[in-house]
Amino acid sequence: MLGSGLAPVAGALTGAEPVPYSSFDGWPRTRVPGHEGALYAGEIEGIPALVLAGRVHLYEGHPSSAVTHAVDEVVAAGCRTVVLTNAAGGIAESFGVGEPVLISDHLNLTGSSPLIGAPTFVDLSAVYDPELRTLARTVDPSLQEGVYAGVVGPAYETPAEIRMLRMLGADLVGMSTVHEAIAAHALGARVLGISVVTNRAAGLGTRLDHAEVQRAGAEAAGRMESLLRGVVAQL
Repeated sequence: MLGSGLAPVAGALTGAEPVPYSSFDGWPRTRVPGHEGALYAGEIEGIPALVLAGRVHLYEGHPSSAVTHAVDEVVAAGCRTVVLTNAAGGIAESFGVGEPVLISDHLNLTGSSPLIGAPTFVDLSAVYDPELRTLARTVDPSLQEGVYAGVVGPAYETPAEIRMLRMLGADLVGMSTVHEAIAAHALGARVLGISVVTNRAAGLGTRLDHAEVQRAGAEAAGRMESLLRGVVAQL
């Protein structure tokens, strides 16, 4: 699943044509610039793959069940490894803009969960598969990792909120991913999460702007494509 500005990564697939989410019954439609809203089915390095170019968000007014619908569907279709990418604000000083960062864990600060109403409890002590993170670092040894804080949005965080998130242990912050990761993990899929740092978090850099987030994501797409191609080739 590709985050803001990362739709060009779908070009890594061989023989894939975009199928709009609107073509599928029950699939919610995204209205956010930078999210194409299409499914690509093809191959990466000879391995069958589905690429979800864009997602829907809680801040669009969707419930958690809609946010995770696409992930639920592809896992039901047989996908055993789910790679989630996003555009994120960098809180940790060591993360540069345009840099991909592996998600080691998350803080779900959305006030909701895709597991509400589920009949069983789910262990979330290892949502982001350690072996997949190690595999990713064999492709790109320079990769750092950090804790992702998932918030509702759509307003960017205040500088005070970023100071709070830093105290809570967050290295990255964004408005997606945590619900999809929980849902995929609960369904038994292995999860790899990768954030692209598209801006410094509030109070740590320049004024925040979604167009700038899109541009930074697009500029990082080439590196992300190489990374994802390398990871999939070793699955």
